[in-house]
Amino acid sequence: MAILPIVEIPDPRLRLVSRAVEQVDDTTRRLVADMTETMYAAHGIGLAAIQVGVAQRVLVIDLQEEEGADGKPVRNAVAYINPEILSVSDELSTYNEGCLSIPEQYAEVARPASCRVRWLDEQAERHEEELDGLLATCMQHEIDHLNGVLFIDHLSRLKRAMVLKKLDKQRKAG
Repeated sequence: MAILPIVEIPDPRLRLVSRAVEQVDDTTRRLVADMTETMYAAHGIGLAAIQVGVAQRVLVIDLQEEEGADGKPVRNAVAYINPEILSVSDELSTYNEGCLSIPEQYAEVARPASCRVRWLDEQAERHEEELDGLLATCMQHEIDHLNGVLFIDHLSRLKRAMVLKKLDKQRKAG
């Protein structure tokens, strides 16, 4: 396993539409392992393959909500290969989203509160499940990445400009 460099805006790769994985094989599983290690090292809860420069429809998520006996979050990453949203709820949920590709910037984003998703796992087995809460938000955020969409694209032009200005200021400050 390896920690991969995370692609950050304004890198144009973040606007690519990722291609489907044709065959789940050892290369795919190695990508998933590297992405998982990268996500944990960056203290994230989700990561899409395009965020490490690979334009494939692969993402990993681990909300790390449960705590073990030692008080530390339990790590239980799940790989989603070729995920697709089949339906979404009419009800919206707002979450203060951030993104490893837009470091240390956050904004309130409204998304459907739940979604039905279909995907393949690392053994190429098909799954379909109704997701809600933070998992639904994270799934939609990561699938957006696979489609070349960033969370700031869901903001008003003014709010998006403010986030990008803060990021630029942060980068200049070092």
